Amino acid sequence: MKSQVLTFGQSQAPILILDDFSGALQEIRALAKTLAPFPAERTTRYPGLRRLLLPSDPAGFGYVARTVEACVPFIGEVFGFKGFSLQEASFSMVTTSPESLLSGQKAPHFDQTHPGYLAVLHYLSDTPGSGTAFYRHRATGIEQVTEGNRDAYSAVRQSEAEQAARGYMSGSTSFFERTGFIEGAADRLIIYQGNLLHSGIIPDDMVFSEDPLVGRLTGNIFVRGQ
Repeated sequence: MKSQVLTFGQSQAPILILDDFSGALQEIRALAKTLAPFPAERTTRYPGLRRLLLPSDPAGFGYVARTVEACVPFIGEVFGFKGFSLQEASFSMVTTSPESLLSGQKAPHFDQTHPGYLAVLHYLSDTPGSGTAFYRHRATGIEQVTEGNRDAYSAVRQSEAEQAARGYMSGSTSFFERTGFIEGAADRLIIYQGNLLHSGIIPDDMVFSEDPLVGRLTGNIFVRGQ
């Protein structure tokens, strides 16, 4: 396993990258296959399918437990938390074609405003050109949405007439400046604060399959540091 920490933009918030994280990529993909088909995501703007991984599902939750345990020393060192609690975990697949996206799925987003809320994202498929990008909102200069600036950010966003984007976010737009990009290499795991403005980068020619062995599969885990 190889680790590095990157910082983007003016916030210089740390983003941890762990390459060759599990050494068990094929086994994890095979596990995801046994849990398919995944249900469509209904509660968030995630453009595809999500299979929650709960303690009642020993095989799936075993993957979560092993992943979180391996991340413990890195989370402490990079983000300064003495402990954390698991908030949610799932296998996820992007299956919505670019032309079928809703307007809210075409712009960067944040997960929560709490600074201790961390996204743990494990790339489980080989999808060249895909990954995760981070952004600055041009009108406000905001890169991290907090309780202190959330209302101001939301007010400006509501006043902005969204341009008719053709598909997924890629580079910068008239409303958002891309500050950094991390490619979604297979068995790469990244950890970042969920209040950072970010977006999945999905190539137009990607295969939008519902099969975990074919499509864009990720492990998505959220923890809250203490």
